[in-house]
Amino acid sequence: MALVQYSESESEAENEPPQPPAKRPRQAANNQTSSLPPLPAAFHDLYASSTRVSVTDDPSLHGGRKRVIPHVEGNWPTHIYLEWYPSKDELSILSDVIAQIKDRLDGSTIQLHSLLHSDLGAQLPLHISLSRPVVLRTEQRQSFLDMFQSQLKESQIPTFNVSTNSLDCVSNYEKTRWFYVLRAAKPEEDNLNRLLRLSNRALARFEQPPLYESSQDVAAERKSNGGGTTLPRVSTESGQSGADYSHCFHISLAWSLTGLSSAERELIGGVDLRKVRELAVRFDCVKVKIGNHVSSIPLQ
Repeated sequence: MALVQYSESESEAENEPPQPPAKRPRQAANNQTSSLPPLPAAFHDLYASSTRVSVTDDPSLHGGRKRVIPHVEGNWPTHIYLEWYPSKDELSILSDVIAQIKDRLDGSTIQLHSLLHSDLGAQLPLHISLSRPVVLRTEQRQSFLDMFQSQLKESQIPTFNVSTNSLDCVSNYEKTRWFYVLRAAKPEEDNLNRLLRLSNRALARFEQPPLYESSQDVAAERKSNGGGTTLPRVSTESGQSGADYSHCFHISLAWSLTGLSSAERELIGGVDLRKVRELAVRFDCVKVKIGNHVSSIPLQ
């Protein structure tokens, strides 16, 4: 939302000198700030997109990053993911991890960019991806969302916790950026794999590529399930059908435009993760972002 700039003539007291604000005890101000309730989770969905500052892809405006999906009229970038807004204490632990990485890469040509805060200092959400960045056409948006919501509801996947166990550096598919990530440990009931299968099969119906799995694997499973219009239902008993991609799920903390050498990988391998491993991230919904619109679909 753009800021509205008012002219000076609209001020009733434009000719009067500004009055200094009334002073109050510092302690009282601190108490009032700390007593404010947290923002509702839905608030973040309303402001999930950054302001567009150019109608063309200009990497100089955002740290050298290049648009993975070119902007085409009628195409809607789409992403399915689990979102995490770390608390103040959790944010401190994650910030320390990034600081350790920077210390160990001191003297390197790599420029590390944190994903914890925006350029203006606002806290950013972290996430676990359940899809690649894909594209839906205008006429596909609602039908895809309706189908995915229905499949997720039928799966009866409950809320669950995820912990992390290691630090790694991975590239995107285009190898235009490298991400410094916390690898997710396999949660109870294998819920990350179950959600991944739901996402991949829903997107396959709209001819979109899967995440982690191969397109041949997704097509083979669809064929084994009859190949009809109904997506195969994920088992609610074992949740173990299909391949295990637990080693792929991760939470990105920072990024760079270049990858690490073997020596640099060894350096960041010594980062202290003891406090990180104690964190348990609770996920109670799946987010589907289509264009600038975010839908939050609750888990059971």
